[in-house]
Amino acid sequence: MVVQVKPRIRYSSKTMEGNQQKVEVNILLLGAENVGKSALTVRFLTRRFIGEYGDIESIYSHTDKIDGRDICFNIWDSLCPQNGEESGYFNDRQLQWADGYILVYSICDRASFNVVRQQVQCIQQAKQKLASTAQIIIVGNKRDLQHRRTVSSEEGRLLALSADCGFFEVSAAETYHGVLMVFHELFELIREARALKKGPAGFKGIVRSMSAVFGRKRTE
Repeated sequence: MVVQVKPRIRYSSKTMEGNQQKVEVNILLLGAENVGKSALTVRFLTRRFIGEYGDIESIYSHTDKIDGRDICFNIWDSLCPQNGEESGYFNDRQLQWADGYILVYSICDRASFNVVRQQVQCIQQAKQKLASTAQIIIVGNKRDLQHRRTVSSEEGRLLALSADCGFFEVSAAETYHGVLMVFHELFELIREARALKKGPAGFKGIVRSMSAVFGRKRTE
């Protein structure tokens, strides 16, 4: 089972981009140690689950098809010490590089949830400073370990809603589909943010986008 919450405002992805060349998105994975960031990444890349990883920071490239188009995911699997200062969570280079963030905590580790809470605040402050449209999805991992849960689903949902982020609870150990949904949903959020940024400036452009969605029946 996958638990999901979406940001409040959504637009029809069908109106966002025409048939263009391959699209690239840069995704930065953040979170405390031992929450399953690498397992989540490798599950998406290979469909396989690998439980043990060393302290290695890597950037992967992976092409996937979404709506018949080739999408290149550049994924930065970062090392983020759980007890670091704010500057230890991520640096300016990462912030400028990322189109979207996946913030991972373990449902069995409340300290890791607190790290994500702090990272959300730091990213939102940085987005204002950089005028960034980067999108965020919060992921509670290790859903298969319900008997060890210390962070409720409701707490994760409330954090995501308060920050207008996407939210998922998944088990990288048990399911590929849930992990796939995380990356594909983040791509959709990034695509929509890019389309709004490219569209007509100001309120008129937003009104036209909203009219395109709500002025006809949706066929999704």
